[in-house]
Amino acid sequence: MATYPYFRAPRDTGNTRPASSPAPIALAHRGFSPDGCENTLPAFRAAAELGISYLETDVRTSRDGILMAFHDETVDRLSGGVVGKISQLTRKELREVLIGGAEQIPTFEELLTEWPQMRLNVDVKDAAGAALLAALIEKHSAHDRVLVASFSDVRRLGTLRRLTRPAASSAGSALTAALRLLAPLGAAGLLARLGRFQCVQVPLRFGPVPVVTPGFVRSCHRAGIQVHVWTVNDAPTMNRLLDLGVDGIVSDRSDILVDVLKDRGQWT
Repeated sequence: MATYPYFRAPRDTGNTRPASSPAPIALAHRGFSPDGCENTLPAFRAAAELGISYLETDVRTSRDGILMAFHDETVDRLSGGVVGKISQLTRKELREVLIGGAEQIPTFEELLTEWPQMRLNVDVKDAAGAALLAALIEKHSAHDRVLVASFSDVRRLGTLRRLTRPAASSAGSALTAALRLLAPLGAAGLLARLGRFQCVQVPLRFGPVPVVTPGFVRSCHRAGIQVHVWTVNDAPTMNRLLDLGVDGIVSDRSDILVDVLKDRGQWT
């Protein structure tokens, strides 16, 4: 399997990560904004000021084909009164939408170029966004800075993999489910090669089914697959996951996550 600078190759460490292993990745979920200005440049800047070097964001396509850093299908939840789908608004119209009444929705290209050394975990939310993201990765030679994620294994991740030279990616929903079922049988490596993914990004549970178990983490590591867990906002759970040896934690509370990693001597 290819090695990407975005990742530090995990090791099969049993249930714990020895001091010699690479430090876990702290991913700032939509930046860091306790005030609710998610996916805005000030939120990403706040995460960077905490020392975070991995930002998680989402991308959706505007009506005129611009890739915007935004999670929801509509602007309704965050706009303070403006309503409408991202896909039905132009970039100019979206400039008038103020998140939390104060901050504009950035384009993904603005985020990509604002911090040239920052790693970006990008969740592609619509089909059109795959080709646009591939074009921006190529334009800015950002193959080693971007990890592509999506729930769609074929339509979005598959499209992007066909259009750009190798950039790191996580497994989509179908492959993640298959990995959870088949990893204990030793099939994790085969699934990763067939799916062309380097990590899996999962919640603690799928409904009543626990996902992040010691066995699951071990099986993924033996196959060279990193395990990132979302979205974790409390210190006890962060510590428990780090004890299991997970490779990354996605959190709304970058401040808490940074403190946990510092307390454990795992902050870089």
